[in-house]
Amino acid sequence: MSNPHSIEITRRSRTGLGLGLAIGLAALGLGGCASSGTSDVEALALAAQTEPPDVLYNQGLANLEGGRLSEAAKKFEAIDRQHPYSEWARKALVMNAFASYRSGDYDGAINSSKRYLALYPGSEEAAYAQYIIGLAYYKQIPDVTRDQKEAARAAAAMREVMEKYPDSEYAEDARNKVRIARDQLAGKEMQVGRYYLERREYVAAINRFKNVVDVYPESRQVEEALARLTEAYYAMGLTGEAQAAASVLGQNYPDSPWYRDSYQLLQSKGLAPREGGATSWFGTIGRKIAGG
Repeated sequence: MSNPHSIEITRRSRTGLGLGLAIGLAALGLGGCASSGTSDVEALALAAQTEPPDVLYNQGLANLEGGRLSEAAKKFEAIDRQHPYSEWARKALVMNAFASYRSGDYDGAINSSKRYLALYPGSEEAAYAQYIIGLAYYKQIPDVTRDQKEAARAAAAMREVMEKYPDSEYAEDARNKVRIARDQLAGKEMQVGRYYLERREYVAAINRFKNVVDVYPESRQVEEALARLTEAYYAMGLTGEAQAAASVLGQNYPDSPWYRDSYQLLQSKGLAPREGGATSWFGTIGRKIAGG
């Protein structure tokens, strides 16, 4: 799935941490080490050990800007190793998370972000780190035929962005991605429910369809779930439940083709949609759907 906010994230990477991109910084000279009899390998190792954090950081930004993501990550990691718990290390940790995300190393992005949040939970970039976690899970959501644990994780991570950082610039996109991830979870339930319905395992199918309506009432899957409930109950001879399911469908989606099909199914036996009662499951779920 594409990330419409990658440009914005890159902008935050450059400006949100309070540093400009310093591509013109020169590397530390190694001539003195070489002339004193130190080997080139030793000289490089010494330079890596003593390189100032601001130089490493800006080299990392330059690599990031140039698309050299693995090199950028190495620079940010070097700051964390050589200057732990410094202000530069704090900035580098969240930038390393972003570089890992951009390179497709989603586990690395998640681990770096979680470490950042553990060390600096109250920092101004905490919302950014939490958002990267959500994006990393979101990018791994598979098609609906496969296990949806990443969709569940993405929804949970993005919900944290919404709840912990409601005023952040990431909250709106987090809300949208929660909706998409939850719709994916509902879609998986529908796929399993259809499988049972095709095999006339009606009780198992009904449980799946009811779960869609009950747990994901805001999803796009609810219309079909109610229609499938009508179909499954009708097939079992439970006409009262079939009429109640169709009634909830018609009240909330009167123009839906799923409602038209359900209505015609009931009419074939001289039946019509009928409310299931205010205290029944259908009465409760009807109010839940109407409330969003």
